[in-house]
Amino acid sequence: MRAYLIRRLLQIIPVFFGILILIYLIIELSPGGPAGNFMDPRMTAEQRAELAERFGLDGPLPERFLKWVENALQGDFGRSFRYQRPVIDVLRPMIGPTLALSSLALLIAMLIGIPTGIIGATKQYSVTDNSLTVFSLIGICMPSFFFALVLLMFFSVRLGWFPLFGLVNPLYTPPNIMAAFFHRLWHLALPAIVMGLGSTATFMRYTRSSMLEVIKSDYIRTARAKGLKEKVVIYRHAFRNAVIPIITLLGFWIPGLLSGAIVTESIFGLPGLGKIAVDAVGYRDYPIILAVTTMLAILTLLGTIIADIFYAIADPRIKYD
Repeated sequence: MRAYLIRRLLQIIPVFFGILILIYLIIELSPGGPAGNFMDPRMTAEQRAELAERFGLDGPLPERFLKWVENALQGDFGRSFRYQRPVIDVLRPMIGPTLALSSLALLIAMLIGIPTGIIGATKQYSVTDNSLTVFSLIGICMPSFFFALVLLMFFSVRLGWFPLFGLVNPLYTPPNIMAAFFHRLWHLALPAIVMGLGSTATFMRYTRSSMLEVIKSDYIRTARAKGLKEKVVIYRHAFRNAVIPIITLLGFWIPGLLSGAIVTESIFGLPGLGKIAVDAVGYRDYPIILAVTTMLAILTLLGTIIADIFYAIADPRIKYD
């Protein structure tokens, strides 16, 4: 296992640099630029060149890319064009809310999606299974922004149960740490439900499909013939063998949740990586865009390694030589 992980980490290095090259080229080739926000049509050529030098856009593309990679490896992603501060200082307070929102959405998706998928598989074609199938289709097809607006209309505007936007109420001073925790959790409830709905439906469909394939196997019939309880057959024997596709989904869903936060945080006004990424695109703040997309690339690569590790834990027959 250790040798396998070392090989995978070595394989990730060229893949990661390839992703960085693509990200940098796409951003450089995109129309517009950060200097356009400060450029006056009446500027002379000398003034335009001075403005490009100010933003570090005057050198050759390969030279600028290599310099950016060298600084990024040292934790320096440059200086934000908009905030006039180091990118790390701008993003650092945003990482916590995004990770909290994504983790809560993933927890909701797994705690609801996996059990309901198992129930749907064990009660195939029943009223319960058909109802869960309809729910999953709605969850997969419904746009997240529309669902977010519906929840805001009913639970925030009409009922007043949840806040409209923001991570905290500036007028509220929590008396202790637990009160502050539940206060933030209250603000994250609706965004987490919005992000978790599509994930819940996907987990449910994958779990149901995988369980239906496993429970028809010969060893499951043998386990039942031996007189084992149905819960033992389903959860100890069937689910353990059906969990492999779910682990694959989980490995790719981790970065997907972070990218899904872009829409959700913008709608709910949460101070996270998603919202600041949307603002950076509109403002052509290249250093922030590069930093956020680099984080997504790292999460994607780490997700594949985490999935491989959980494969071996879930199924001891899997050997990494």
